[in-house]
Amino acid sequence: MAVILRILLVIFFFYVILIVFLFFNQRSMVYFPLRKITDTPAAIGLPYREIIFKTSDGLQLCGWMVGDEDNRDVVLFCHGNAGNISHRLESFDIFHRIGLRCFIFDYRGYGKSEGEPSEQGTYRDVEAAWQYLIETENIPSQRIILFGRSLGGAVAAHLAARLDVNARALILESTFTSVPDLGAQWYPFFPIRMIIRFHYNTKALLAKIKLPVLVIHSPQDELIPFNHGKALFEAAKEPKQFLRISGSHNEGFSDSREEYIIGFRGFLERSR
Repeated sequence: MAVILRILLVIFFFYVILIVFLFFNQRSMVYFPLRKITDTPAAIGLPYREIIFKTSDGLQLCGWMVGDEDNRDVVLFCHGNAGNISHRLESFDIFHRIGLRCFIFDYRGYGKSEGEPSEQGTYRDVEAAWQYLIETENIPSQRIILFGRSLGGAVAAHLAARLDVNARALILESTFTSVPDLGAQWYPFFPIRMIIRFHYNTKALLAKIKLPVLVIHSPQDELIPFNHGKALFEAAKEPKQFLRISGSHNEGFSDSREEYIIGFRGFLERSR
């Protein structure tokens, strides 16, 4: 009996150590920024401008306006939690094929953007990007499509939930319902909801959003389970559409390229 008790105490000790580790390492498990810019849209034959703009708390962010300088609608691209804007070249090509320009920016702490990433920081960053498009580029709000992939979906949803944002549409690709929901699925034997310090509650934000919503997700997504996409679709108000693609979390849009383009373009045509 004493041996069993010692074993249980050792297990409990390591369990507590793991909980402490998860608590203090949350930020490094949520954000995976890279500073080095590895390529530019010029590598795939697309024109672009580097844009420098400031946030409400005084940080300088870097972004690109990608595509022909014409009257096309603009995708405000909120990327995921890893890498930086230089790792999204194929998406630029897809948006170009659909007939859209793209404004992509790096969150604070990513690429050439100043600062360190945080949840509230990413919200300030997307608000600054929106303000830049409206006030500096003079793009009408109805010509801006809010697009977020993975964690970027929660960032785009935050912007869409603001009462003064009257964008053309909101598109959520491979996005989670919330960080606590996702963490509880990844680590079911730990009290994630009790210790989590990040929220990114996309599902709750959808209750406030009146824009047309497109949810894109793959059943083969190994990082953010398919049920998250379905739950977001159920939470969204009409008009809404669900686009089922195939492939992994990071490659689904590429593996389903033609289906993706047709579905994306069709949604925009119906949401005019």
